[in-house]
Amino acid sequence: MASLYLHVPFCRKKCPYCDFFSLPGHLRSLEAYPALLMRHLDLAGGGGPLDTVFFGGGTPSLLAPEAVGEILSRAEDRFGFAADVEISLEANPGTLTAATLAGYRAAGVNRLSLGVQSLDPMNLKLLGRIHSPEEARNAVDWARKAGFANLSCDLMFALPGQTATALRAELDRLLELSPDHVSAYGLTVEEETPFYHLHRSGGLDLPDEDRYAELFRIVDKRLAGEGFGHYEISNYARPGRECRHNLMYWRRRSFLGIGAGAHSFCGRDWGERRSIPADLNRYADSLARAEDPAETLETFDRRGAMAETLYLGLRTAEGVDDREFRRRFGAGVAEAFPEAVRRAGERLALRDGRWRMDLAGWLLFDHLISGFL
Repeated sequence: MASLYLHVPFCRKKCPYCDFFSLPGHLRSLEAYPALLMRHLDLAGGGGPLDTVFFGGGTPSLLAPEAVGEILSRAEDRFGFAADVEISLEANPGTLTAATLAGYRAAGVNRLSLGVQSLDPMNLKLLGRIHSPEEARNAVDWARKAGFANLSCDLMFALPGQTATALRAELDRLLELSPDHVSAYGLTVEEETPFYHLHRSGGLDLPDEDRYAELFRIVDKRLAGEGFGHYEISNYARPGRECRHNLMYWRRRSFLGIGAGAHSFCGRDWGERRSIPADLNRYADSLARAEDPAETLETFDRRGAMAETLYLGLRTAEGVDDREFRRRFGAGVAEAFPEAVRRAGERLALRDGRWRMDLAGWLLFDHLISGFL
């Protein structure tokens, strides 16, 4: 286990598209939460040193910098940190000040992931965000002054009624911030979210497949033209600024999840996924009894491990190494999944020993990958 994920399930206001476990308005519970995370770290198994640490949520930037520092100190004591450890923290621009950003940097956070989403005030209102465009710009400026040399910004596209011209304007505004990494997510409607019910009632008109593809290609072309590598379906980075923590997920490496609602993966044998129920009281009670709060979510057999390796790896520009796949599973990709490879056609190719999807294949990813699952 070389990576650690810490889930912080608190936010000031839940966005209408979000289906992650979060507790809007429970800020009193937040005060006691760092102690629970540290108790969990004390109970966790061995491993390390850690190559990556990631605070996700929710809104991790609601944690005080002092609490983040204490959690990181406990994690380092428990597992050790690699000399070049990547420590990421997701942050909502509406929760940040120059002082808190300086505090996070002093605590050891060296990669900041800002949930900008849009720099258009009307889009921010639609998405239920609590920050303004000016607050997002201020957060970037403060982060740079605090010493963050590795800064990621989220952008949402394919919004209701969004035109190509409007998206190009959004990209212009985003690039003015000079991010090192961009996560560009097409708006999707997840079940049981407010947007889901609004969409079902006809109140949310999302782009059709052709318009989505047009907007996706606009993002790809513009960011590539600015020197960003398109290294995963939704992620772009300047050279050397790829998110190492997320690459660990896509490479199907082991990681430990800490916090209510967190997931873990152990790569031993064919692999096992575990999850901590999204219940803060249950989480606290388990830790009080010195019990592991995680439950087994899925234990993989050989076929399932092969399928998940392809599902994760083909999302990335590096793809899947056929020789490594054969060494691990006793068969190459085309031998194990001949019909799925045939069905993917020219969208999937073996080049330099690695299977990769092209840009059109990524647009059809859910359809094409279903043949491997």
